[in-house]
Amino acid sequence: MVNQYETTAAPRGEGAAAPRVDKAPPSAKELKSRTWRSRRYRWDMKFSPYAMLLPFFLFFLAFGLFPLLYTGWASLHRVSLTDPNNMEWLGFKNFTRLLEDEFFWNALKNTVTIGLLSTVPQLVMALGIAHLLNYKLRGSWFFRVAVLTPYATSVAAATLVFVLLFGRDYGMINWGLGLVGIDNIDWKNGTWTSQLAVSSIVIWRWTGYNALIYLAAMQSIPNDLYESAALDGATRWQQFFHVTLPSLRPTILFTCVVSTIGATQLFGEPLLFNDGASPTGGPDHQFQTLGLYLYEQGWVNLHLGRASAIAWAMFLILLLVAAVNWLIARWLRKSEGRA
Repeated sequence: MVNQYETTAAPRGEGAAAPRVDKAPPSAKELKSRTWRSRRYRWDMKFSPYAMLLPFFLFFLAFGLFPLLYTGWASLHRVSLTDPNNMEWLGFKNFTRLLEDEFFWNALKNTVTIGLLSTVPQLVMALGIAHLLNYKLRGSWFFRVAVLTPYATSVAAATLVFVLLFGRDYGMINWGLGLVGIDNIDWKNGTWTSQLAVSSIVIWRWTGYNALIYLAAMQSIPNDLYESAALDGATRWQQFFHVTLPSLRPTILFTCVVSTIGATQLFGEPLLFNDGASPTGGPDHQFQTLGLYLYEQGWVNLHLGRASAIAWAMFLILLLVAAVNWLIARWLRKSEGRA
């Protein structure tokens, strides 16, 4: 007779389940290793983005924020470039002196004039070039690289070529004007002529760059808008004015702001266009920009405090440009019903 409490081992046939083997609990060493890996993973997810951004902030502190704060402090003192550690407190005298300085106002006026002469034609031409490149052309990649070539050219090389082109006696521009009966023009010594010449260098260098920005924005416009306009009988020009331009408003505003900032900081082109690379901007300062005036005060006249005040005046002008950009962008959003 078999005891009811006795158990017999089940035969281990083909269909029999394997006996369950309970795993031993992890040791203290394994638990510590798992905890460390989990903690390291959390640290990696939390701090890796900041570690990747750290080089930028280090360079910004060294070459951006520190010079800005130092020039702000130097602008409140009388300090010479030859002895920067010897500072005499002046307060805002360097700034009030700028308000009475005719050369500062002349440089500001020249900066605005050259900025308008270079920015408006530049952006208009860039829009036209981008509109042409937006169509399917043979070898379109070649034309896109070609329009970007002037941007890749150094400022010195481009300006020296334009100096030869605008030469008074043997320049190609005057040679071409002579073919239609116009006498030689002294491009460097005239006010408007010199500013036109400097503006032409800026136009040549930056038109292709802005054209590629506009082209990228045009290619993001949905084709459905053009198809709907074509079904309504709109011509290519009507599609450009009523579909392309409204879609490019944010991009056009961006290029206007960037071009304005570049015009405010214009330095290399007018410096090299003058004889002997002098920062005077011509014999009568007719094309001296704010950048040249800053360089003249700081590195020629050795007035580091005045140069710092000019730098901060340029910074305040750029802040004003940014504020105008923000107001215009806000107005555009309201006009489109997205406020």
